[in-house]
Amino acid sequence: MESFGDKFPYIPERIFRLGELACNLWWSWHPESRALFYKLAGNGAEFKTQNPVKLLSELDRSMLDAVAKDSRFLRRYDAVMARFDAEVNAYQSWFNSKVPNPGMYPIAYFSAEYGLHHSLPFYAGGLGFLAGDLLKEASDLGVPMIGLGFMYPEGYLHQKVSPDGWQMNESETLDRTRAPISRVRDMDGQPLAIKVPISELPIYFEVWKAQIGRIPLYLIDTNIEANDPWNRGMSSRLYIGDPEQRLVQEIVLGIGGTQLLNALGVRQSILHLNEGHSAFAVLERIREKVERGFGYRDAADQVRATTIFTTHTSVPAGHDVFAFALMDKYFGSYIPLLEMDRDEFYRLGVDPHNPAAGFNMTAFALRMATHCNAVSKKHGEVTKQMWHHLWPKLSEGEAPISYITNGIHVPTWIDSRMALLFNRYLGPNWLADHDNPSIWQLVDDIPDEELWRTHRLLKMIMITVMQERARERWKEGADPNIIMASGIMFDPNTLTIGFARRFASYKRANLILHDLERLKGILNHPRHPVQIVFAGKAHPADNSGKQLIQQVFNAAKDPAFEGRIAFIEDYDEVLAQYLVHGVDVWLNNPQPPFEASGTSGMKAGINGVPHLSVLDGWWIEGYNGANGWAFNGSGDGSEATDSEELYTILEKQIVPVYYDKDESGVSQGWVKIMKESIKNATPRFSSRRMVKEYALGFYRDALRYANEMVP
Repeated sequence: MESFGDKFPYIPERIFRLGELACNLWWSWHPESRALFYKLAGNGAEFKTQNPVKLLSELDRSMLDAVAKDSRFLRRYDAVMARFDAEVNAYQSWFNSKVPNPGMYPIAYFSAEYGLHHSLPFYAGGLGFLAGDLLKEASDLGVPMIGLGFMYPEGYLHQKVSPDGWQMNESETLDRTRAPISRVRDMDGQPLAIKVPISELPIYFEVWKAQIGRIPLYLIDTNIEANDPWNRGMSSRLYIGDPEQRLVQEIVLGIGGTQLLNALGVRQSILHLNEGHSAFAVLERIREKVERGFGYRDAADQVRATTIFTTHTSVPAGHDVFAFALMDKYFGSYIPLLEMDRDEFYRLGVDPHNPAAGFNMTAFALRMATHCNAVSKKHGEVTKQMWHHLWPKLSEGEAPISYITNGIHVPTWIDSRMALLFNRYLGPNWLADHDNPSIWQLVDDIPDEELWRTHRLLKMIMITVMQERARERWKEGADPNIIMASGIMFDPNTLTIGFARRFASYKRANLILHDLERLKGILNHPRHPVQIVFAGKAHPADNSGKQLIQQVFNAAKDPAFEGRIAFIEDYDEVLAQYLVHGVDVWLNNPQPPFEASGTSGMKAGINGVPHLSVLDGWWIEGYNGANGWAFNGSGDGSEATDSEELYTILEKQIVPVYYDKDESGVSQGWVKIMKESIKNATPRFSSRRMVKEYALGFYRDALRYANEMVP
């Protein structure tokens, strides 16, 4: 049982379901529902900084009473609620048409982070937004899914930079009464509490729920009085640095999350692990079966056959490894419950290439899932190379690891103005069938000047937002260096490159800064200038990432670049929307082969922003020679070689075609590249294609097995 508490002191009866709509993030990817809240806010720009729950809870009664009598508003309200009911409550769906008789087994999707909307800051980067987009698409396709994760009241971090460019971390506690989440209660109306008896001092957690269309997302909260202070803070923020607390966090997510499913009445489910952080869920499912009388082997086989594991990283540091002594502390009394001895248990998590390191969560998950996948074709090859030794009797090519290339949720990431163009020239059903490549050939029917004009408007909006952020920082008394580095001198007529992502060393944010004199010549060209906007955060414990930010910031404030480099603080979902819509070129230059997939370039691509990237991750599959630019990357991380290639592409290819404009100011050559970007990115790299591949490749087989096995 769940309760919305006192989120909405007053909503007139005629529009009472606005509260239900506000608490379901379905509204966030449906423009007509957002328009209702724009109307209530009276100012769309103001609403972008809020969320519907906060808006409704703070509106005057007189305003609500007025719209409840406004015939035009009511017509829109009724239409939105009719569509909401048709999509969220309908039994018929794509999934039901493709997976007949799925039984009563939902897919339990575990992830350490979810990027859904800025009102729920439970994400750090691409992994979280991939998970959030997957839940949204699962709702659209009717996949019977339940999400499980943590409710991080302090989110990841808010970022500001010091006058010398050093990242400063600030926290802001989530106001749960003004967020689209609800407390889950038991049958007696009390907060649902779960005990995780994995250590001498049990850990308790309560549960919150976010509704994502049809999909419930349950969020674990350990910040309750039943826990000691050390354990209360476990779910305060993502990716805790302390190894022991990180281990406990993953125990609570995996084992506690499985116990939460039981408390919700979900006794059997398909298990999909998004990265290894939640892999202990496998152990708890085995323990439950052993408790019901199964032997360990039979229990493990059944759990393995209904488990999917997705790995997202080729970077060694991205795979959690816990010391055996630490594992003994928390699993010493748990291992016997699995009817196995200690050595047998630890062999499940040992990486044979480094057996003394500890219990490797990725190695464990790969061994315990029948369906394992990487997140791009190239990443699949790299992952097989990294892990094929787990199956010593198989060759590298035979290692049981496939790939499903990541995708992005098109309704979330497409700009509404671009969508209007598609409505006009692609027909009214393009969004419903957006993974059909043939539809996108109609993009060629869009007049060049209309596409150019639409993108230019988005670029002007982006620059305005950058300048407004700078103005707010000025009002706060920020140092002039910070203001000057914020893009206040950006010009909408200038070719604009965007680089925005987590600042990790292998992503090489500073590659374009390798030869500053040459870069000055490119940016400050008297007739064909270029400007670059950077944004992104470094992990609080990653000093090398912070040094990259400092290097970029110092270039941004350097007068020699004439204001043509900007660093925008506090990169989040809101800023990401403006950037992927508004820049002219999306830059990505990681050190191969560490880019598992990457999704930001996909978001830019569907909005007509061409990609400039190293051939790594998704771009190997996405690049066709006409939809952007690619360079090989040296593979050894040589900045001299790679930056030389990058500068040459800018000078010889990108800048000339952008500024080759006709009498009306339109670059027809550039628009051709934009159209090719849209045609290629939207159907091939959408979460719709991705979720359909999971459903038909993995979920259907796992559900068939679940229906046949002994419960």
